[in-house]
Amino acid sequence: MPVKIRLSRHGRKRYAYYHIVVADSRAPRDGRYIERIGSYNPNTNPATIELDNEKALQWLSNGAQPTDTARAILSYKGVMMKKHLLEGVKKGAFDEAEAEKRFQKWLEEKEAKIQAKKDQLANEKAMTAKERLEQEAKINAERAEKIAKRNAELAAEAEAAAAPAEETAAEEASAVEENASEEPKAE
Repeated sequence: MPVKIRLSRHGRKRYAYYHIVVADSRAPRDGRYIERIGSYNPNTNPATIELDNEKALQWLSNGAQPTDTARAILSYKGVMMKKHLLEGVKKGAFDEAEAEKRFQKWLEEKEAKIQAKKDQLANEKAMTAKERLEQEAKINAERAEKIAKRNAELAAEAEAAAAPAEETAAEEASAVEENASEEPKAE
């Protein structure tokens, strides 16, 4: 019975997540499996991978063959590196303590890369928000300037309209005074 480590699709349309399973190669993709050893969610950034490294390593050493995508996931999580180091120990290239030391060094470097990517994404998000805020403040300042200019023009028009009205009122008042002063003389 050829055994494969592969992905089993779950979720809804255009929003899939996967279970990492050990299954008979003749079983359907989402069908019967021997053991579930983890999950993979590509919808998050960076992708979320939960994996039982010990079970995966055990299945690999028992002869299970990973598919291409499963191999990439196992490599990303360090299972393939651990298997490689353990094979070096079996061949006598180095001892188990040296293998563990190399694996821990590799794991620390990998964690640093992942953290750097998360920090970069957070910085990009913060910079984008800052740029949007600056653009919005600039647009608001331009709008306020246009409104102030329009209000000044309207006030000038109102003064211009009020000035002839005042002159007309002043002329009418002087005409009334003249008429009032002329009337007593006529008597």
